This record gives sequence, structure tokens and C-alpha cells, in this order.
Amino acid sequence: MQAVGISLLRSLDELIECHEIKSNLSEAIRSLKICATVMHLCVTANEYLTTDSYYPALKTLDIIERDYLHQIPARVLRVLLERQLPVCRAHIERRVNQEFSDWLVQIRGMAREIGQLSIGQASSARQREEELRGRQRQAEEQSRSGSRECVYILEMEDIDEDDSLLKFDLTPVYRAHYINTCLGLQDQFREYYYKNRHLQLNSDLQISSVQSFLECHQIYFSQIAGFFIVEDRVLRTASGLITSSQAENLWESAISKVNSVLEDQFSRMQTASHLLLVKDYVSLLGATLRRYGYQVGPLLDVLDKMRDKYHELLLNDCRRQINDVLANDKYEQMLMRKEYEYNMNVLAFHLQSTEIMPAFPYIAPFSATVPDCCRIVRSFIEDSVSFLSYGSHMDYYDLVKKYLDKLLISVLNEALLKLIRNPSLGMSQAMQIAANMTVLERACSFFAEHVGRLCGIPMRLVDSPHGILAAKDVLRKSQVVAHERMLELVKSKVDEFMALTAHINWTPDDPPQNGNVYLNEVIIYLETLTPSAQAILPIEAFDKWVKGVLNHISDCIINTLLSEEVRRFNVNAIMGLEADLRVLEAFADERFHNSGLDKLQSATNLKQSLAEARQLVNLILSNQPELFLNPVIREKNYNILDYKKVILIAEKYRDLPEKFFRGGSKQAAKKKGLDALVRRLRDLG
Repeated sequence: MQAVGISLLRSLDELIECHEIKSNLSEAIRSLKICATVMHLCVTANEYLTTDSYYPALKTLDIIERDYLHQIPARVLRVLLERQLPVCRAHIERRVNQEFSDWLVQIRGMAREIGQLSIGQASSARQREEELRGRQRQAEEQSRSGSRECVYILEMEDIDEDDSLLKFDLTPVYRAHYINTCLGLQDQFREYYYKNRHLQLNSDLQISSVQSFLECHQIYFSQIAGFFIVEDRVLRTASGLITSSQAENLWESAISKVNSVLEDQFSRMQTASHLLLVKDYVSLLGATLRRYGYQVGPLLDVLDKMRDKYHELLLNDCRRQINDVLANDKYEQMLMRKEYEYNMNVLAFHLQSTEIMPAFPYIAPFSATVPDCCRIVRSFIEDSVSFLSYGSHMDYYDLVKKYLDKLLISVLNEALLKLIRNPSLGMSQAMQIAANMTVLERACSFFAEHVGRLCGIPMRLVDSPHGILAAKDVLRKSQVVAHERMLELVKSKVDEFMALTAHINWTPDDPPQNGNVYLNEVIIYLETLTPSAQAILPIEAFDKWVKGVLNHISDCIINTLLSEEVRRFNVNAIMGLEADLRVLEAFADERFHNSGLDKLQSATNLKQSLAEARQLVNLILSNQPELFLNPVIREKNYNILDYKKVILIAEKYRDLPEKFFRGGSKQAAKKKGLDALVRRLRDLG
């Protein structure tokens, strides 16, 4: 049994040894498989790192650490991996953060281009909007004119800008954010992102010290626009990398700095065109960023604060231009030889008095001042609308009207009044200026319509009482000043001719055969002057002017008889005055009928302006002057005469020596009648 048992024990030992060998071999195989798998994962991770596939690499490292690291039987390999896994993760973190840093530099360089492209899109949208308004105005004008050829088209045009044109890559941002999130560093990365972008924004908000703001303002605002367009994309697509409150903080800090820069730069500008250039780009910046949800109201408020300064600069520019125009004008009626000149100077401003095209050459009733000033005013309106449009005020029609009235009243009207009051002004110049004022008053309707068209106001509102410019009434009143100035100049010239009455013999033995010498000069002057006045003055103004001249001549005749230079006169002298009056009355009657004054409503003959002198002469030549005391006859024949003047003049006739009345009973009766008239008038006085 022992011998048999020893053999079995030996076999048992061999069996046990075989089982141990098998177990060892199985463990070795399992360890080798684990190590092979880990090595394969390490190779895969290396390949991912080589190809910059950081997310799969991180996932691979996580698998090694989570599923295999504690199972690796080879201590050396396990220790090596425990040491290298954090190194790999740190390498990935450095690489993605380096890519992100490179992106920060790159996107700052691209921001300007992004901003310029987006602002260009806003500008194109604005142009389309203005074209649409123009078509609407054209359709309205055709409707008002009764045209039946209007074609209305509903255009289904997509006016939304295509943001796909704004191409910029945010992949480094997404990857860096995600990798840092995977590494548990998302808060640190978000803070890092916000801090660096804030620093970039502060740098972008600094004004260039090399160029003037006017030269670099487009670059400046494009950079800002690009920055916030990028931030809007990051906010919407980067899964919480930046919060809405952080974006608002960036915008508020930027808008505060931009407003400060604008206020400072606008305060330095002294040229309206420069201010308008910057304003236009700022308004485009506002339109661009409003599309991305940014509150641009404070930005537009700064522009509104500058509107008074802008218009003051614009008024100063127009004042200089208008003064130059007035100083360089020859004040002669404008001659137009071609149709295009008529279109450019008359039809362009609705200055025509008839729709019929005149024959050429055409002589306008105004001088070159009128179309030149109209161009200045039209340019002012367009510049004013350009500044006030696309601001915080959607309805700026009343503002444009207010500034236009200021231009027409404070600048144009004042310049014309200053000119008309110039002591060295000649009669022909005064007459032409008065005619220009009349046409400029008529041009106010065109100016009001032009404002309405540019502001998109329906013409029915422009034609309402609210649409009438206050300057129209002011210019109308200034015409009265010009007409009075014309009258003053004519009176002054007439006074020169009437001074010749000092050479009249007031006690001639015979009546003058052809009237007095002074009258010839007066008639020649009036016949030379009145055709020009009739050609360029409105018919009502011409009527008033001629009557004023004739009335002044009548006053001069009365005042001559009242003056101390005429101490006595006889009937022959009065007969000479009567002959003068006949000539003047013939002139007045001829002008009344040939100039169209007789067609005026409630027209009165120009001869009535000579009524006082005529009634005085008739009284003195009357055989019964004492009938002046009869109320009925006085009201009928002598209603204009002042009895005090009659006393003074009749006394001079009465005081003549008796030799002047030896002509018979008629002269004696006339003298007695005048004596009785003087006594009765003195008693009544």
C-alpha cells in the first residue's frame, strides 16, 4: 500500500504542479492582455494627441485611468502611467489654451472686417429703405396729379441681412471651453475668457493718437461693431461660456466710453460736414448692433444732443454762402438762353408762373441770387434731414421745419434786409432785391414740399396749414420793407428834381407855355423807371409803389407852396402848376390802363394819388373859392385838402400887390373870395 501510495502521491504532486503552472500561465496571459490593452489605449491616445484630437484623447485617458490603471499588474507600467496621465492632461490643456490665445489675437484682427461688412449691410438696407420711400412718394405724387399710369407692385424681397456672410471660426473657443469643462476647469476658463475679452475691448475703445478722429472713426466704430457681433455669436452658441449679464456689462462699459469719446470729439468739430460724416457712421453702427439685440438708445441720444450744434454750424456755412451770393450778384434780371438753364434755375425750384415753356432767350423777373439761394436752402434741407434721420426721433419733420425757418428768417431774410437798408443801395438794385424777395417767398412752398418728401410726409399734410413755413409770412413782410425802401429812393430822386422849383418864377406875367422845367426831369425819370418796376414787381406791389411816388410828388407841390422860399405867387404860376398836373395825370392814367392795374379788384386810378395838389390848384383857380366852406361842395371837390394848409397858401395869394389883379372883375372877385375864405377859415380855426 505504501509502495502504491507513494506512486499516487508522486502523480498527485505532478498534478498539483501542473495546475499551478496552468494557473500561472492564465494569470500571465490575463496580465499580458491588460497590458496590451493599456498599451493599445496609450498608442491610441498618442495618435489623438498627434492629430490634435484632444477630446478623444481625454476620453481615452479617462478609460485608462478608470478601467485599467488599478488592474495593471506591472508595477513599473502602472507607476509610469500614474505619472504620465496628468502630464498628458496638462499638455492638452496647454494646447487648447494656446489655440484659444491664438484665436483671441486672430479674432481681434478680424473684428474690424466683420464690423465693416455688417455696417455695409446696414447701409445697403438703408439705401433700399430710401428707394422704397422714393417709390412711395412717386406713387403718391402720381396719385395727386391724377395720373392713371400708376403701377403698384408688392415686392416680396427679403431685406434681412445674411449673417452667413459674416464668416469667423469659433471652433477654438468651443474646443477650449469643452476641454476645460472636461478637465473641471470651466469656471477658471470662463473667467479667463471674460477677462481677456474685456481687456481687448478696453484697448479697442482707445482713440488713435496718430490719426485724427475724422480719419479713423470708421475703423474705430467698425472694430467695436465686430467685437460685439462676435460676442453675440459666442453668447448664443458657446453653451454658457459668457452670460447675458456679462455681455450687458461689456456693452454698458463700451457705450459709456463711446459716448464720452463722441461728446469730446463733437465738441472739437467746427465743420458741419465733418460732424455729419461721423454721425452717419454712428447711426449705421447703431442700426447694425440693434439687429443683434443691443440697446443703442444712449448712443443715439448723444447724436440728438449734437443737433443744435450741427445746425448752428450748418447755418454759419449757409450764412457765408448767402453773403457771398448777395455780394457777388449784379442785381440784373437773369437771362436764360437754353432750356436746360430754365430747368435748372426755374423749374427745379417751382419758380415758374405758368406751366407753358417760354420762348428763349428768356428774361426772368429775378436775378442770379434767387436760384443760388434756393440751391443753398435745398442743400441745407437735405443735410438737416441726413442728420436728423435714423436718430432716436422717428418723426423729425417738425424739427427740420424749425431749422429751415431759422435759416430763412435769421439768415436769408436778415441778409436781404441788411442789403436793402444799405445807404449806398441804388434804385435798380433795390427794385431787383424786392423782386427777388417776392420770388423767394413763392419758393417757400417748394422748400416745404421738399422737406415733406425727404421726411416721408404725405403731401396732403404738407399742404395743410401746419405745413406752411413761418418764413413765408416773414418774407412777405420784408417785401413791404423793400418796397418802402424803393419808395424812399424814388422820393429822394424826385426831391432832387423838385429842388428845381427854386428856380420857378412865382409871379410871372404870363403862364408857362410848356409847364415847368422840373416836371420834364420827373416825367423822364418815371417813364424810365416804371417799365422795369412793372416787369419785376407783383402787380399789387407795383400799384402801391406808383401811387406812393405820385402821392409824394403831390406832397412836394403842396410843400413847395407852403415853404418860406415861396412868399407870394400869382394865378399864372398856379396855371403853370395846373399844366404840370395835367401832364402827371396823363402819365398816371396811361400807366393805370396799360399796366393792368385797372383789372385789380377794387382798383383806383393812379390819378387819385395827385388829388391833393389837383384840389388845391382847382380851389385857387376857382372863381368862387369861398364855396370851400360849403360842406357838400367841400366833400365833393375838396375832401382831401387840409384847411390849415389852405389858409397858409391862400394868404400868399392874397398878399400880392394890387397890380396883379388889374386884369378885371374876375381877378378882383377871386381875390375877394380868397380873402373871405381865409377870414372864415381863421374864425373856424
